[in-house]
Amino acid sequence: MELIKILISIILPPMGVFMQVGIGKHFWLNILLTLLGYIPGIVHAIWVIAKNKE
Repeated sequence: MELIKILISIILPPMGVFMQVGIGKHFWLNILLTLLGYIPGIVHAIWVIAKNKE
């Protein structure tokens, strides 16, 4: 399942963060980072998924 979340995070970073932690500070931060630059959004999404393994 983690691999699917990472692949989704590469295509649409906020969706990967949402699937991992729901709507919260990491989700909104990821939307902001994705709007400012696509690559920072991807990096943050992968970091959140790796950090919060369930």
